Amino acid sequence: MVSSIQTSAMHQVMVGHPRPLRRLRAALVVHCILLICGLLIAFPFIWMILTSFKTQFEALAYPPTLLPEQWRWQNYVDAWQLPGSWPKGFPRYFVNTVFIAGITCSGALLTSLVAGYTFAKMEFFGKNVIFIGLLATLMVPFEATLVPDFIIIKTFHWYNTYTAQIIPWIGSVFGIFLMRQFISTLPNELWEAAQIDGLGHAGYLRWIVTPLSLPGLLTLGLFTFLDSWNALIWPLIVTSSDEMRPIQVGLAYFITEEGTQVNQLMAAATFTIIPVLVLFLITQRQFIEGIAQSGLKG
Repeated sequence: MVSSIQTSAMHQVMVGHPRPLRRLRAALVVHCILLICGLLIAFPFIWMILTSFKTQFEALAYPPTLLPEQWRWQNYVDAWQLPGSWPKGFPRYFVNTVFIAGITCSGALLTSLVAGYTFAKMEFFGKNVIFIGLLATLMVPFEATLVPDFIIIKTFHWYNTYTAQIIPWIGSVFGIFLMRQFISTLPNELWEAAQIDGLGHAGYLRWIVTPLSLPGLLTLGLFTFLDSWNALIWPLIVTSSDEMRPIQVGLAYFITEEGTQVNQLMAAATFTIIPVLVLFLITQRQFIEGIAQSGLKG
């Protein structure tokens, strides 16, 4: 009896108030579309992981199969050891990449924070002209600067060193722009209060601006780390020995004269992307907040 009364009441509410039902249907449609889009975006990564467990014959089979007929975990062991004659295997590339990306990211964060604060909160002659000039360099293609940059590296005797892979990237125009946009949102009342407490620009930057700019710094750090982690062309140009090269160069070892070791290449690509994925999962909240507050959201 009670159940029938409750059912009748719910029916009357839904009939009398069709708007919540329409909202529910609209939400379901939106979530279904987002789910389909998410699956389409994730499908290449799913395919990469599944292929990493296949045999070479099955990875090249046509028509292709989604799930491996035989799960081959040995692919990860073989990929970690690298095919070919170089005995140090993939760990050396990992060490190089972590070191280069870590130093580059730290340097870019420091220079971008200081320069961004300078353009956002300090007044000096020609500030806007200099800032516009820096932004104009973003329109110059990377390929157009390869030759002059290489000549500079050779002039300073940095060829085939970590320095050649770090120094050119610790100054980021994009990073300066990002931090300038973020720091500009901080109220000027904070600076006035800091002056009353006896802080100058250095103290204000260290004790107030830096903690409040943490989302922007994490966003910039993730971008910089990702760019350094995925570097390929520049390390190939400025290095000649495998002991100095990063992880993306190591992936080229799976492309040989006999053909591409597709299954091992997918295994190597899988454990190559894991550090970046873990870093993003850890910082995703601050990353999204930094994008939103810096004015870069679409």
